[in-house]
Amino acid sequence: MVYIRDIALPDFPLLLAPMEDVSDPPFRAVCKQGGADLMYTEFVSSEGLIRAAAKSRQKLDVFDYERPIGIQLFGSDVDTMGECARISTVAGPDLIDINYGCPVKQVACKGAGAALLRDIPKMVAMTEAVVKATHLPVTVKTRLGWDETTKNVEEVAERLQDIGIEALTVHGRTRVQMYKGDADWRLIAAIKNNPRIKIPIFGNGDIDSPEKAVEYKNRYGVDGIMIGRASIGYPWIFREIKHFVATGERLAPPTLEERVAACVMHFEKSIEWKGPKLGVFEMRRHYAHYFKGLVGAKQWRTQLVEAGTPDEVRAILADIAQSEAVYA
Repeated sequence: MVYIRDIALPDFPLLLAPMEDVSDPPFRAVCKQGGADLMYTEFVSSEGLIRAAAKSRQKLDVFDYERPIGIQLFGSDVDTMGECARISTVAGPDLIDINYGCPVKQVACKGAGAALLRDIPKMVAMTEAVVKATHLPVTVKTRLGWDETTKNVEEVAERLQDIGIEALTVHGRTRVQMYKGDADWRLIAAIKNNPRIKIPIFGNGDIDSPEKAVEYKNRYGVDGIMIGRASIGYPWIFREIKHFVATGERLAPPTLEERVAACVMHFEKSIEWKGPKLGVFEMRRHYAHYFKGLVGAKQWRTQLVEAGTPDEVRAILADIAQSEAVYA
């Protein structure tokens, strides 16, 4: 077992990454069904939460079927982050996570996310404020450093553990790399092998197959891995990795019926959580992922994107399920 304080996770747990405009409750539902062991919300702006912005408040929604679930916060002000930790605690998650890894300009250029990698004392102060503001375990997600010349994540790991974080996830790229090039897990392994480090260390970056998951598990010795983009439209990645870790064999890919069923579940929960108009609109970004590789998928995707009501979408998905379409 892997423990984040009293949260018990299985050996080599698989975490769902917090992804903006992706990791909402409907998406998390299909990933939980697919085998994710620990999930996080989309990241929540501390400034937005303090202003009581509706979108930020809605991101605090967590459900019992998701547990264990963490709310991820980001921000640039120490006191504001502490207050947001208190607000988020009331929402009832199992833990609070701090984002020190988001590389996008809208976040980093405002002094939040990966920008804190250029100001370690402020990062430490912010983390301490969050730890003191909640009774829940606090975890952190970050990157190797700001750029190639400032890969300071080993120092970050020690200092944040010393002030009370209870798990650390490291994405194997710098902020300057964004999502380009290959993730470098060597520093993640160095943190895991540091005798001072006692908390779980999770690796993130480029895990897109069961084979790579096992290779990285064995090579770098991390306690578990976090999966992001590979789960979009393919929540079965979690069960496939678990099966491969346990048996050394690959599971058969999901059938057309399974793919449609997952898409239907995602769609229905979107309608339930967001309402019919927004639920229909925001599901459009997911169809290409669910039906990637399906012969004739372009025709189906076009119909789904053009559908304007829940019943139209349901009818099209039923037609796909009853078709004889196959995956190339």
